[in-house]
Amino acid sequence: SSGINAEYGGIFCKQHKLCFFSIVIAFSLNTTTHFKTQKEMVIFSLYIINKAGSLIYQNDFSAIPKLGGNDYLRLGSTFHGLHAIATTFLPVTIMSGLDPGTLGGSSGIELLEADTFKLQCYQTVTNVKFYLTADPSHPNLDQILHTVYELYTDYVLKNPFYEMDMPIRCELFEIYLDKLFQNEN
Repeated sequence: SSGINAEYGGIFCKQHKLCFFSIVIAFSLNTTTHFKTQKEMVIFSLYIINKAGSLIYQNDFSAIPKLGGNDYLRLGSTFHGLHAIATTFLPVTIMSGLDPGTLGGSSGIELLEADTFKLQCYQTVTNVKFYLTADPSHPNLDQILHTVYELYTDYVLKNPFYEMDMPIRCELFEIYLDKLFQNEN
């Protein structure tokens, strides 16, 4: 069955002699055999989440079965919440007693790897999050995310008709994204 499962547990880091709480999320789809038999390095989906945690863009770039609109919204907001929780994990400040603000804090979730997919996130200075889901063997998701960010700044932010934090509906952005992901897939 499709769904999202969460497991909670403690992790002990021998190097820093710390024990801290962690959250592990497992996404389960009915299409696990699709992932296992596929030999290409495919990018599955792109999500863009604004600073408030709203999903402002989502597109699937592979032949995996599509989710419903509400499922995409739930995935986007779930990732935003987990990313926010992960930014509070900074074991060094606990040990040193320093203010987390002086060390810059944690950057949150940047990479999540599973047996059937890899999720890579890029967060901008303005707290807009771009994340890709791809085949676990895909090597350069960070470079692709930076290219997507460049396309976003060139074709969305410079569009005089786009309103910040609203859903993205820019034709040139879509055209160049399609070209980028056709080359990658």
